[in-house]
Amino acid sequence: MDGSSFIFHDLAPGEDSFRDAVLGGLSTTPKSLPCKFFYDQRGSALFEAICEVPEYYLTRAEMAILETYAGDIAARIGPNCRLIELGSGASRKVRLLLDALEAPLVYVPVDISRDFLRAAAAGIAADFPQLEVVAVCADYTRPFALPELAGPPGKRVGFFPGSTIGNFEPEAVVSFLAHCGRLLGPGAEMLIGADVKKDKAVLDAAYNDSEGLNAAFNLNLLHRVSKELDSDLEVDNFEHVAFYNPDEGRVELYIRSLKDQSAVIAGRRFSFAAGEMIHTENSYKYAIPEFRALAARAGFQALETWTDTEGRFAVHSLRPD
Repeated sequence: MDGSSFIFHDLAPGEDSFRDAVLGGLSTTPKSLPCKFFYDQRGSALFEAICEVPEYYLTRAEMAILETYAGDIAARIGPNCRLIELGSGASRKVRLLLDALEAPLVYVPVDISRDFLRAAAAGIAADFPQLEVVAVCADYTRPFALPELAGPPGKRVGFFPGSTIGNFEPEAVVSFLAHCGRLLGPGAEMLIGADVKKDKAVLDAAYNDSEGLNAAFNLNLLHRVSKELDSDLEVDNFEHVAFYNPDEGRVELYIRSLKDQSAVIAGRRFSFAAGEMIHTENSYKYAIPEFRALAARAGFQALETWTDTEGRFAVHSLRPD
């Protein structure tokens, strides 16, 4: 094979789903917007920038784990695997695994951001010319089928980095992992990055960086609404709010209205009171035994867990029991 072995499957997670989600979320009390729609092209680029700011330790900690233990992880996985990354983004972390794995057969990045996915997957295909790259544009939080993967059989390995698992409610984690088990099939394994509980000040700073990138990322949801849903909404009339809730073990993200206002969105008028909060994301943090217990409820056995030197982050290796 050469770098031209790149296939793109578009399962069309389209604008209708965004429109329906926005109208539905803003019609509830309290109002909400789904965090999976953060990642249009601008949102994806903003998130990559967030990963570089000093306060946002998560990406650096997970990269350090993968750099340190890639050889151990590859040895556990074995040769000739089929690597399926859910929420692949820029496909940065997976490069550390691909460099360490013995003769991986296929890399399947799955992401909802079409243009960002295409560019990232093409980059992997160019840099790993012996690897077949089969990109899938899909909403991985909903059931979908993997395309037929050509070539000899190999162990399927799900890769879900970045603590994205923390965006699910704990009960939804169980359902999602069970879905992954069905998607990957018998004999598969999963590698999941999960943030670890820590001091409130550290977590508050990580989601309120001094450069304002977290704020821009959160408010980009409103830019999408304004641009894509024929809205007269004024983004400058809202602000970013994020804080760690230790009782729930999660960081909570909101968009707060700065004044009484209204806006037309997709032909419907919505009112926002001064101080009213629109919930956009939860990011749960898990002690290692807590996460293993959730995985066990979904039918997964914990094989091994790797952490960075400061114990800030964990990468869990799981196998369907």
